[in-house]
Amino acid sequence: MIDRRTVLRFASSLAAASGASLPLSSRADPASKLLLVHGRAQGGRAPADIQEEWMATLRSGARAIGKSLSTSVEVAFPYYADVLDRYAQQASIPLTADIQARGEPQNDEFLVFQAQFAEAIRQRAGITDDEVDVEYGANPKPRGPLNWQWVQAILRAIDKRGGGFNQATLEVFTRDVFIYATRAGVRDEIDRIVGAQLTEKPTVVVGHSLGSVVAYNVLRTDRRRLRVPLFVTVGSPLAVRAVRDQFRPLRSPPVDAWFNAFDTRDVVALYPLDDANFPVRPVVDNYDKVRNATENRHGIVGYLNDSEVAGHIVKALKE
Repeated sequence: MIDRRTVLRFASSLAAASGASLPLSSRADPASKLLLVHGRAQGGRAPADIQEEWMATLRSGARAIGKSLSTSVEVAFPYYADVLDRYAQQASIPLTADIQARGEPQNDEFLVFQAQFAEAIRQRAGITDDEVDVEYGANPKPRGPLNWQWVQAILRAIDKRGGGFNQATLEVFTRDVFIYATRAGVRDEIDRIVGAQLTEKPTVVVGHSLGSVVAYNVLRTDRRRLRVPLFVTVGSPLAVRAVRDQFRPLRSPPVDAWFNAFDTRDVVALYPLDDANFPVRPVVDNYDKVRNATENRHGIVGYLNDSEVAGHIVKALKE
């Protein structure tokens, strides 16, 4: 006998293939749990404070569309930031700024990853070769991913475009993503922290930034019969090739619907999770109309207060 979940996923696949979208209420039963997966740069903060920031913003976004969050919905906020920071310190991966200032030996694997990430941003943002050449100057060294000075030139060119991510922040961001995506021990420990709070209750999962990468990997590798009526990713770098290639073969996690929202000015989330950049079935529902008002266009507050994002989450939860 085919169970209801199989029928719903098949219906979603047909709708996606035809370009239509099913009303969320027809995909699955409302969820009684909300799992929030944070991004990087949260180390040293009280998890309860971060969770309240998320929830207060989500409640505000819900009110803007005349909705409210039920107080009976269970909220889980797995906190892995201190673990990530500890691994980052232990890894001692030098940033290009460290190589320049202190003469530290470069980590070629990370430098290639960072160069690929930066180059993807450069191309998507429309930053020209000439703009990078201005930053590189008359340096005679061959341009390439193993030339840290060339990588610095790309990062400076991105910084000067005013996307909100300066060179230093972008370097640290790519380092943290690199550590999670390429170091199995780090990934396994962080995945355990998140997976421990994911149960078989119907659950809406929301992942922000690096948290979207973590949530995706947890959902696609968990062997339990999970019930996830909605997976929401915001500010996600998953479609950047340097990140995406760490999770091949790509496959959709066992969710009934996947909604991906991004601001086209958010430099780490410029690529949609579409057929060209993240080919999975059922296709991901991409929404690019967010106008994130945070300083770097990437902050969680600027995503959760978007009426479309808040609306998707609230509608998937029980009233």
